[in-house]
Amino acid sequence: QVAVVVIVDVLSFSTAVDVAVSRGALIHPFPYGDEAAAAAEAARVGARPVSGRRAGAQLSLSPASLMRLEPGERLLLPSPNGSRLSLACGTAQVLAGSLRNASAVAARALELAQGADIAVIPAGEHWADGGLRPAIEDLIGAGAVIEALAIEADAEAATAREAFTGARWALRRRLFDCRSGRELVGRG
Repeated sequence: QVAVVVIVDVLSFSTAVDVAVSRGALIHPFPYGDEAAAAAEAARVGARPVSGRRAGAQLSLSPASLMRLEPGERLLLPSPNGSRLSLACGTAQVLAGSLRNASAVAARALELAQGADIAVIPAGEHWADGGLRPAIEDLIGAGAVIEALAIEADAEAATAREAFTGARWALRRRLFDCRSGRELVGRG
């Protein structure tokens, strides 16, 4: 029902996509969880599979691990939320929005939409039991994209925008203090 969907999964899919694309890489999103299917898909599209979230010698969803990419590299990027949502958007153009690229994504979304509707989706996170939970970092990131769009917004979008403008002054602290930020810090 929309021309463009912006998926916002700040910690870490959207940020990882932004880092990889800024290095000249091409991203193939893939649902997280089935390593054999991911390996087969990576072989099919000629991409390097990306593993879990930890940085180190292997590529991962950690944006720091993607800083070594060479232009033209193809990556299969599985993630529990961002990739899954990116693949569920039907015929809409899909962009990965983050706090790093909100202005650029907003400009591209407006260009692609050509006056049609744009959806900005904060991805959320999973509880340990598999259930979904809201993620304030994604709400804030969605708000950054909506602020950059500078178009009329419905109540939900306006609330996300207000979350971003309210958190802007303490953004680093908010990201480190949110549940997902604490989990990532705890994992190293």
